[in-house]
Amino acid sequence: MRIRFDRGTLLFDAPASYPEMLGFPGVRWDARVGAYRAPACRYREIFEVARHRGVRISDAVSGFRSPTGRFSALSLRPYQRSAIDAWHHAGRRGVVVLPTGSGKTRVALAVVRQTRLPALCLVPTRVLLDQWHRAIRQVYDGPVGRLGDGERDLRPITVSTFESAYRRMPEVGDRFGLLVVDEAHHFGGTTRDDALAMCVAGARLGLTATPLRGEGARDAMGLIGPVVYEQAVSDLAGTYLADFERIVVPVELTAEERARYDADWGRFRAVYRAFSWAHPGARWADFHRHAMRTDEGRRGLECWRRARRLLSYPTGKDLTLRRLLQQHQHRRLLVFTADNETAYTIARRHLIMPLTCDIGRAERDEVLERFRLGALRALVSSRVLNEGLDVPDAEVAIVVGGTQGRREHVQRVGRVLRPAPGKRARVFELVVCESREVQLALTRSEDLVSENAAEARR
Repeated sequence: MRIRFDRGTLLFDAPASYPEMLGFPGVRWDARVGAYRAPACRYREIFEVARHRGVRISDAVSGFRSPTGRFSALSLRPYQRSAIDAWHHAGRRGVVVLPTGSGKTRVALAVVRQTRLPALCLVPTRVLLDQWHRAIRQVYDGPVGRLGDGERDLRPITVSTFESAYRRMPEVGDRFGLLVVDEAHHFGGTTRDDALAMCVAGARLGLTATPLRGEGARDAMGLIGPVVYEQAVSDLAGTYLADFERIVVPVELTAEERARYDADWGRFRAVYRAFSWAHPGARWADFHRHAMRTDEGRRGLECWRRARRLLSYPTGKDLTLRRLLQQHQHRRLLVFTADNETAYTIARRHLIMPLTCDIGRAERDEVLERFRLGALRALVSSRVLNEGLDVPDAEVAIVVGGTQGRREHVQRVGRVLRPAPGKRARVFELVVCESREVQLALTRSEDLVSENAAEARR
């Protein structure tokens, strides 16, 4: 029996009545071509089952040879070594959860160095494509490929954006033995999953700052592996991350803003409550689809949008931000907002450099370098600074608003936790009193504390 790679799948040259095909994971008869077929991600499982059952398979799946360049030595912290050991013990499949700033990329580089397998590293953005490419070049003297941002250079070690991997995996999915997935929480129950399913790599390492949760977690774990190692911010703060202080700053709405907010939020709540009673267990997406079908539902959604816009940057947040900027005018500072519109408003009113998706690579690199040198003391951003971007040392974060909940909050806090002698970072969260932000502030910080510490408090 012969197996070969075919457009993101495995194709078996065996007749329909071939009895040995029964029980192989993921294998189905494809009547269109008269052959058995399986997802490429089942490659390792199929060979493990074949060895166990004594079935001989002729392997015609091609692939790159091992990287020929030399790796420099990598110094690792104890928890990084523990994470790598846990990954190996789990059969070289699994997700490592480490806080922002704790060196997840270094864990991946050490895994590539140890395994010597042809490796494909997947990243969500072009910014991270550049960052990972530079990081690999610093420890590896061989060629490093790039897929994304207009480049199609395939090498035994290649970095690719999620989007490019999704488009190119039917062609290149048989070339790699190790798949590294940065920001792995993006996968699970989405079309991106196909990029992982179409790759034959048996060794898979996922990296994220926050645990995989929700309905898609099981799908993501099936394609990458389970969580094999986890450390929270609280586990590393004060030793490998800077100690930090979280300060919730209450903000009052003006009388006019309060009247508008209460009216809009009340109308939305009435519509949402009626839907929830009639559809217990429904998700937000279900409510949104239902609401768009009626005039009352659409009015409820518009009230929700207005209330959210008002909370993003009311008068009280503007005054509080001005005060905090004055108090910390000699410290490097990051301001986080819920959207680009608010980021640009803050940039104009307080003369802070905005860093958004509208800014090109060259200008972004120049801005970060000036921030590192101290020529710029503050940056404001909505999403660009959340994930992966290597931000120079900052001491203060001011969270004006957010939309992505706990995961976003953990990523933002991590931006000021780069350790330095005597450093104690400060994270200010501006929270509107008597609003939905109060509950969000109570819940979104839970991932800053490890499960063990949380259990001990109970």
